Amino acid sequence: MQADLTATRQAIRAGTTHPTELAQACLALAQSPACQHAFVQLTPDLLNQAAGAPQAMHTPLAGLAVSIKDLFDVQGQVTQAGSAVLENQSPAQADAIAVARLRAAGAGLVGRTHMVEFAFSGVGTNPHHGTPAAWDGLYNRAVGEAGRPHVPGGSSSGAAVSVATGAAFIGLGSDTGGSIRVPAAMNGIVGFKNTARRVPTQGALPLSTTLDTVCAMTRTVRDAIVAHEVLSARKVPLGKRPLSGYRLAVVTHLMQDGMDATVERAFERSLKTLRSAGAHIDEIALNELHELAPMMSTGGFSPAEGFAWHRELLSRESQRYDPRVLQRLMRGADMKAHEYMVLVQARQHWIRRVESVLLAYDAILSPTTPITAPLISQVAPGAERDAEFFRINGLMLRNTSAVNTLDGCGISLPCHTPDELPVGLMAWHGAMHDDCILQLASLIEPLLQTH
Repeated sequence: MQADLTATRQAIRAGTTHPTELAQACLALAQSPACQHAFVQLTPDLLNQAAGAPQAMHTPLAGLAVSIKDLFDVQGQVTQAGSAVLENQSPAQADAIAVARLRAAGAGLVGRTHMVEFAFSGVGTNPHHGTPAAWDGLYNRAVGEAGRPHVPGGSSSGAAVSVATGAAFIGLGSDTGGSIRVPAAMNGIVGFKNTARRVPTQGALPLSTTLDTVCAMTRTVRDAIVAHEVLSARKVPLGKRPLSGYRLAVVTHLMQDGMDATVERAFERSLKTLRSAGAHIDEIALNELHELAPMMSTGGFSPAEGFAWHRELLSRESQRYDPRVLQRLMRGADMKAHEYMVLVQARQHWIRRVESVLLAYDAILSPTTPITAPLISQVAPGAERDAEFFRINGLMLRNTSAVNTLDGCGISLPCHTPDELPVGLMAWHGAMHDDCILQLASLIEPLLQTH
C-alpha cells in the first residue's frame, strides 16, 4: 500500500515531493483499471487548484487528494446518490458541511465516488453505474485479473476503492448500518465510524436521520485521526495508556456466528496477537444483541425514514430505482406511526441496558463482517440472485449495524495476511467513546501489521 497521508504530508514539508506531483499520480490511478466504476465523476480542476495553492503544504491535508461519496453536496455539482432518478437535479448551491471542512483544511477533491443507490446496502452493487471490484494490491495482482472480482462492500463502495488503490488519501463517506466499516474491511483499509452527532450531516442526502453518520476511510489509523479531527472540528487527545491498561471484551454469541474459515482464522490470530502483547480480553455474552431482530421486525429506521424522504419520488419514478433498493424502501410504507414510536422508545431502552454492560470495558472486539467479500457474480443485479444478495447483505451488516443502533462508534482495522482475502477487526463502544477507540486502534494497528 502507498504511503499514508501523514507520511506524505511530512515529505511535502521536507521538500522531497510536491502536492502537484501527487495530484497527477492520484488522477492517473483514478483513471486506471483498478478504479473502474469507482468514480462517477472526476474533478481534476478542483484537485489541481488545491494542490497548487501556495499555502497547501501548511494545511492539515496539504492539498492531497480526497474523494467525495456521491451522497454529499459539492457546490456546482449534481448530487445523484448513485441513482439515475436524480440525474436531472439542479447543481448544489453550496458544499455540504463535511466537504466545506475538508476543503478548508486543504483537501483536493479528486472526484465523486460510486455508491450503492441511496446508500441502502452493505454489498456495493449498483445497476446504474456499475460495481467497482474490491481492491487489495497483492490479491488483485494474483487473482483479480483472472476475472473473479469480489464485491467492494457498501454503501461507500467507490470511496473504499479510491483509498485502497491510492487514488485518494481520504474517502469521505457515510455509515448508517456499516457503510464505512464494511467496505474498509473488504478492501483492507481503515474505516472509522464516529459517534453520529460528532459531524453535521447538513448537505448529505439522508437515508435514516436517526442512524446516518458522516465519516471517512483512510489507509492508517493516524490518518483516520486526522480525518476525524477535520470533519468533527475537534482535536483527539494523544493516548497515554499501554495496551495492557485497556479493558477489552469479545462477544461470544451472534457477532462470531457464521464466520467463514478466513475470518475465523484472522480473528483468532488477532486475539492471540493482542493477548501476547499484554491485552486483557474477557468473553461476554451480551445477550441484548439477540433483541435487535425482534426490535426491527416492523421494518427498522432506515426503511421508515428513507421512505418518508423518497415518498414523492417513488410515486413518480419508482420504476427507475434499483429493484433491491426499492424493495427495502417500500418496507417503510407499511410501518404505522405507533410502530415507529414504539421502535424509538425500544431503542432508547435497549441503549441504556447495553451501555450498562459496556461500562466495565473500554472497547469490544469483533469481526467487522463474519464473511470475506463474495464474488460480484454471486450478487450481480438480477431477480434470480436476489435471495442470495439479501442473505449476504444481512450477514455483512449484522455486526456493524448493532453499533449504529447503539448510537456508538467503531473502527475497522485490516487483520489479514497477504495471502488472504481482506478481513476487518472491529473495535467499538457506545456514544462519545471516539477518542478511546482511536487511541486503542493506534496501539492495535502495528501489532496486526507485524503478525
